[in-house]
Formats: sequence, C-alpha cells, structure tokens
Amino acid sequence: MKINFETLQHMNHTHVLGPSEQEVYSLSFHSKRVEPKSAFFSIKGETYDGHFYMEEALESGASVVIGTEAEILKETSMKNPDKTFIVVEDIRSAMAAFSKHYYGRIDEQMKMIGVTGTNGKTTVAAYVRSLLTLLGLPTGSIGTTGIWSSYEKLPYKKSTPTTPESADLHHIFNDLYALEDRAAVMEVSSIALDQKRVEGIQFDVAIHTNFSEEHLEYHHTIEHYKACKMRLFQQASAQVINIDDDGMGQDLIEAHHESMLTYSINGHPEADLRADDIEVMEEGSFFRLSYQGSSYEVYVPVYGTYNVANVLSAIGTALHLDYSLEHIIKVLPHMEGPEGRFQVIQTPLNQKVILDYAHTPVALNRLVEEVKKLKYNRLIVMIAGIGIRDFNKMPKMAATIDGQADDVVVTVDHPGYHDPRIIVEQVKTGFRMPDATNIHTTLTREDGVRRSLELGKENDIILLTSGCINNAQIVRGEEIPHSDEDIIERYYPPVFDKV
Repeated sequence: MKINFETLQHMNHTHVLGPSEQEVYSLSFHSKRVEPKSAFFSIKGETYDGHFYMEEALESGASVVIGTEAEILKETSMKNPDKTFIVVEDIRSAMAAFSKHYYGRIDEQMKMIGVTGTNGKTTVAAYVRSLLTLLGLPTGSIGTTGIWSSYEKLPYKKSTPTTPESADLHHIFNDLYALEDRAAVMEVSSIALDQKRVEGIQFDVAIHTNFSEEHLEYHHTIEHYKACKMRLFQQASAQVINIDDDGMGQDLIEAHHESMLTYSINGHPEADLRADDIEVMEEGSFFRLSYQGSSYEVYVPVYGTYNVANVLSAIGTALHLDYSLEHIIKVLPHMEGPEGRFQVIQTPLNQKVILDYAHTPVALNRLVEEVKKLKYNRLIVMIAGIGIRDFNKMPKMAATIDGQADDVVVTVDHPGYHDPRIIVEQVKTGFRMPDATNIHTTLTREDGVRRSLELGKENDIILLTSGCINNAQIVRGEEIPHSDEDIIERYYPPVFDKV
C-alpha cells in the first residue's frame, strides 16, 4: 500500500522527515519481526525503548520509522535519506490511528464487543462468541485463550497475554472479516486501556463482569486500576453491567444509565436481567430468567453459579444487538465455553481433573465453592504464584485455599526473571501453617501438575488452577511450550476421556 504521510493528520505527527510517500506492506513494533517495507513503531516502555532498535528495524527492511524522540529520528533520517521518519506526540495513539487506517477501518464494518472485569473476561468472551454465532452473527474472539474465528482457533502469536497491541488487533479484525466473521468480542484489560491499544474503536457493547484488586504491579493504586477499566464504557454505544458487583457496578450505572442493561444472580430487584432458582448439576445449569416482567425457564450447558452470571451478560449483549429473547433462549442449550475454564477430564481412576485458570483470590474462592458441590472423596488443589504479576497477591491465594482442600500443591506460573523458590515462599506466607504435611511445593508448573496427579486417588477431584497463558510458560523473557492436558494424558494410560 502506498501511503502519503503528509495527509495522515489523524496520527498527530509534528514532522515528516524524508520522502512523504512510501510503500508499506506490514506494521511492526518489534524490531526482530520487521519485514521488508514495514512501518516500525518505536514504542517507549518502562523497560525498553524502541528508538534504540531503529537501526535493526531499518536493516531488516523497514521503510518507515515512527517515534517520539525528534532528535534521534532526525539524526537517523540523515543517514537513511530514502526512508521516512515520522515524529509523533504519542506513539501508542499514533500506532492505533495508523493501524486502523492501514487496515481500512475494518472494525467499523463489524460489531465490536469489549469485555472487562477482574474475573470472567475469558468465559464471557467465549459465551458471547458462541451465542452470537448461534444467532446467525458469525463472531470471532480475542483474548487469553488465543484468537478464534466463529468456527476454529487460529494460529496466531499474540503480542500480549490478553489484549493484543493495536497493530495486531486491527490485523486480526481484518483476518476475521476475511473469514466472513461480522463481529468480534475481545477481552479488554485495564493495561490495554491505559496503553491505548483499543483507542479509536467504537464498541457496540461493553460488558462489565466484576471488580476486585488485581494488576497493582502495573497500576500501583486501586483507583488507577478502576479508572482504566471505566474508560472502555466511555467508548461504547451500549453497556451490560453486573449490578451485583460492589466494586464498580454502581459507578457504571450512574455514568451510563440511559444505554445500559444490568444483570443479577442475587435477586437484585432493579436488574434488567435476573436469574433466580439456579440449580447447578454436572451436565449444566437450570434457572428462571426474568426480563421485562416475564419469566422463562432456561437451561445452559455450563457449570457454576458464577457462570450463570456470565451467561446473563452474553444474553444482555445479544439483546443490545436486537436479537429477541425467545430466539436467544432457543439456542442457549447449544452454547459453548472457553478452553481451560472448568474443563473436566475423567481419568481411568474415576477421578475428575478440573482445569480452571482462576488466578485471583475472588475467582479461586468462587471456583472452590462450586467444585465442592460435586461428589468426590478427597480434594487436591494446585495453586501458583505468578512471577509476572503482583507479588502482594500471592499470599492471598494461599489464604483463600487454606483449610479448603485435603492437599494443596503450591507451584509457579511464569516465573519471568524471578527465582521460583522466592515465589513459592511468598505464596506460602499466606497459610496459617505453611509447613503442614498436606502442603506440597514444586518449582515448575509441569512438576506441580504431576505432583497433584500423584496425590490423587480413586474418586478424588484434582483441581488445577492459575494462569497458564497461551500454552506456554514465560521464563526469562522466553515462552516455553507447556500444556496441562499433555501432561495429564502422558500420566495416565491411553484410556483418557474428556467430559
């Protein structure tokens, strides 16, 4: 694509150095992924500065370099007169605006749904993707479990664990549209909102799940964390809000009362959508749905009371998109959930191994409450300290599970650059008796999964929790392939079946 940069006022650039026109075939913000005729965005972060990698990007064939450091760009421009260098005020805003332009504003041709909250984003995104596709609106999804079209998972190396950088996001929208998807639902993290990854996207619906303490290693204060979450709803035409949530629900209701639908599983009298008489069984959940003065008997193939709330948020989204409740209820029994969320594996020993990557104290507490409704002999729970997250949260995970299981395995997820021993010890400080004989420790997630399986006997439940991201473990900046399912399959004889 030939681009005249003098005419791109939406990038808010201050200088264009070198040729005003260039052919651009791809976008990149990582110097090692630059291809010939790329536009390279020199992002300046807390631990790295893309301006120091401009030379590498140019050597790999970048035709355009965009950054904020005017003197560095001017100096490099003099050495590379055939390349274009653009000075902008805000590199992330510029990347979001340019990416949207480069991919033909494809997001405006699709329905856009954003999901934010401390817990439940992945599950809600999967429910929305499935429900809208069942209703006849082919929908893709973007989030922790990867990139999905309306009918399959796509091979895609994401730039971040949850919400991709803006250049990748608009590329994904373009790919989904080419696959004939006409809507996209994405998990939108607080960090993504702060870093302007979704800037310029007008969401048709924004969904709120809940709010509790998380990501303070980045935000530092709970107030900043909440303020970032709130931004999503300001760039949405309609909102779906959890009225049961004390953390942020009322703030959103006050700000968006004219364009919202609220939902409740706690009998809130003012909720637009309410689930009562919830009955949870292993094969799914039944409840009575109330909406606009009428009630309906509903079945959904999901387990857990908290997941009924997630279903309500998906229903609210479909209602905002003008689907009838009768049509929605008709397809609900066919709705599918996400990978790694209350995924049950039946073993040859009549055990249930449950994968659920709950990685906050609130999510872990809700999960264990639901697991205890199942029939079992003993309960073994694996928790993990996440090296790339807030260290202050680690003891709270231990305190949440303390006394709730017969055996607890403490392990490590994504140690990053930290010593796994320090992470494990930090988690253990949350136990009342950290050296109790039923508390076991390992230094890798792979060993943690194996130890949990070794502890399991006939008719036990083995619950594997925490945040394994993108089928990999992040160790010293590298992504090491990892799959809980592969470890489980290798541990047991070939008689292996998912339910």
